[in-house]
Amino acid sequence: MMKKILLVVTNVDQYASGYLKTGLWLSELTHIYHAAKELGWQMAIASPKGGNTPVDPESLKPLVLDGISKKYYENPEFMDELAHTKSLDAVKNESFDCIYLAGGHATMYDFPDNITLQTMLRDQYENSKMVAAICHGVGGLLNVKLSDGEYMIKDKNITGFDWFEETLARRKNEVPFNLEAALKERGVHYKKAFIPMTSNVVVDGHLITGQNPFSSKEMAKVVVRELEK
Repeated sequence: MMKKILLVVTNVDQYASGYLKTGLWLSELTHIYHAAKELGWQMAIASPKGGNTPVDPESLKPLVLDGISKKYYENPEFMDELAHTKSLDAVKNESFDCIYLAGGHATMYDFPDNITLQTMLRDQYENSKMVAAICHGVGGLLNVKLSDGEYMIKDKNITGFDWFEETLARRKNEVPFNLEAALKERGVHYKKAFIPMTSNVVVDGHLITGQNPFSSKEMAKVVVRELEK
């Protein structure tokens, strides 16, 4: 059955310090994109402001640039899509089977406080439709409140990039907040992989979260599996 997915990406290209570049972590988009494309599903790529989505240069390094991501990075049509994303305002009234928040440190700046994104995620969740987020994209769930005023993620099983992984990524002094601590403040049941930087995907009803870039492949499989149920 044909499904329709909204893939949400960032517009931010550097940390607040201005010293380092950031952006979308490529594999966190390409694996779900590839899986949906193979199935002939409909997809839209949107960002808070619309327009260009910068790719984090760290996600293009040989150790992390897997075959699928490399293929899409070298595909002019796909890269053109990233250069001309729709704005969230342009898609906010459309209906999607899944809203998927791709990560990258950049999302910590333009996802958490975006009111349009919060409203879309609340409506999606309250209509029992899938909300999925990976790595730092999980930060986009932090401030979503349901109609009853409770945080959407309260008491949910959730994962996301943990603080030790931030140390390993050497970004502790660059990031605007500690994602793991922020999630715990919202009263989530935080679930992390036993070994840092290994795949971990957590499903809680129609809420699906992935811990880090190494969860990209499994995340795509789980989202597809859950949508096909």
